[in-house]
Amino acid sequence: MIRAQHLLACLCVAWIGTGAQAQVVRCTDPVTGKVTYTDGSCAGGATAREVEARKTPEDIQREREQAAQALAHKQQRLEAENKAAETEALRNAQRDSARPATPDYARSPECARSRRNLDVVLSSASGGSYDQSQRVEAAQRQMDLDCLGPAGYAEVEKARASRPTTVNTTPAPVVVVVPPRHPVRPTPQPTPAPEPKQFTQCNVFRCYDKQGNVYPR
Repeated sequence: MIRAQHLLACLCVAWIGTGAQAQVVRCTDPVTGKVTYTDGSCAGGATAREVEARKTPEDIQREREQAAQALAHKQQRLEAENKAAETEALRNAQRDSARPATPDYARSPECARSRRNLDVVLSSASGGSYDQSQRVEAAQRQMDLDCLGPAGYAEVEKARASRPTTVNTTPAPVVVVVPPRHPVRPTPQPTPAPEPKQFTQCNVFRCYDKQGNVYPR
C-alpha cells in the first residue's frame, strides 16, 4: 500500500512537471539536419516548427486538476482491490479452519479393539462350521467398519457383494461303505499337491478365496 502511494505521488509530480512545459518547438539544423526539441527558441539558423502550442495558465491549471483527479481515482481503485484481496484471504482462512479434519480410522481405539476381536475369533475357529464362519465374517465386517471408516467400508461391502457365494447349507448325503468279505490291501495313492490358493479380494487386513474363506494378510 505504501509503495503504491509513493508511486502515485511520483507520477503526479512528473505529470505536473510535464504540464509546466507548455510549449514544444522542433528545431532542425539546416546543415546537419539534426533535430532537437525545446520549449523556447531555436538556436542559430535552425528551422523552428511548433509541435505543441503554448497553453494559457487556465489550460495548464485544468490539465493539472484532471491529472490529480485521475491519480486520485487510480489510488482509490488500488485501495479497493487491496481491501478485496485481504477480505478474500481472510474468508479462505476462516473456511479452512472451520473444515473438519479427516479422522484416522486405522489408528483409532475402535480399530484396535476390533482387530484383537478378529484375531481371537480366528484363533478359536476350527473345523470350518457354518456358525464359526458367520462369527469370523461378523468380526471381519466390524473391523472393516472401524478401521476403514464409513466410506472405505462401503467400498469393501460393494466388492464383497460382487463375489460369488459358494456357501452350501444343504447337509451332505450319508455314504455307507460295505466292507469286503476278504481283506483288501489298499493301494497307496500319491498325495496330490495342494491346490494353490486363489484370492478374489484383498484389503489392507484380510484376503478372501473363491470358497469364501478368510485369511489374515
